[in-house]
Amino acid sequence: MKIKMAAAGLAVASLALVGCSSGDSDAESTPTAAATSAEATPSEAMSEEAMGDTIVDVAASNPDFTTLVAAVEAAGLAETLSGEGPFTVFAPTNAAFEALPEGLVDKLLLPENKEVLTQILTYHVVAGEVLSTDIQPGEVPTVEGEDLTIKVKDGTVTVNGATVEAADVEASNGVIHVIDEVLVPPNVDVSAL
Repeated sequence: MKIKMAAAGLAVASLALVGCSSGDSDAESTPTAAATSAEATPSEAMSEEAMGDTIVDVAASNPDFTTLVAAVEAAGLAETLSGEGPFTVFAPTNAAFEALPEGLVDKLLLPENKEVLTQILTYHVVAGEVLSTDIQPGEVPTVEGEDLTIKVKDGTVTVNGATVEAADVEASNGVIHVIDEVLVPPNVDVSAL
């Protein structure tokens, strides 16, 4: 039931991403096709044939997302993110997970921390398919319930300070934007684990 509610919340949240706007001084320009193309290293391993695959399939086919896929499976979100969608996922790479404090990923993957892991993962997801050309600076509600802060400066998109390294990696049920940090919702204290 929580997964279905998360999927419904995801649909509402991504529509807000398209419509949000901010007077933030960091919002100097909209992303250009060159600055947000999916040609960056993490997406190079994603083949053209992956276009018919779901977000989970696309991530699983890329060696840069093994930790993310393991986390999605541990949280029980694989079925939801393989569902109809559409979803927009800000996907942290293995390197992003490795930058977390030592031992934290192992703790998050434990069954007793499934709720916290689910909060963190759903904080990376907004509802609907939001391509780089649709991204607007401002606050964006996530499936988790807390907002992300999107900024665009000199053609570079950041999400809560994490840089979008590759954009518009399409899947059959949405789109992936590759980011270089794991996002933790403000209402989650990972130091308590």
